[in-house]
Amino acid sequence: MPKSLIAMTSITYAMKAKRLLNDQGFYCEITRTPKNLGTGCGYSIQVTKPPKEIILMLEKHGLPHGNILINAGG
Repeated sequence: MPKSLIAMTSITYAMKAKRLLNDQGFYCEITRTPKNLGTGCGYSIQVTKPPKEIILMLEKHGLPHGNILINAGG
């Protein structure tokens, strides 16, 4: 199953995003941000749904994010 990483701007936002997405029935885990993403607080959320869908949900709930790495493996 392809996974994508979305860099978060703080660990607090990463935890809120994980809770939000898990509550909605989406897979989401918190992981360290790889150096090639280069933004954020050092933490990302790993998701399996299309990143555009996840970004819309994050923005709707006021959860800021950084760069996205699509098909991050896993």
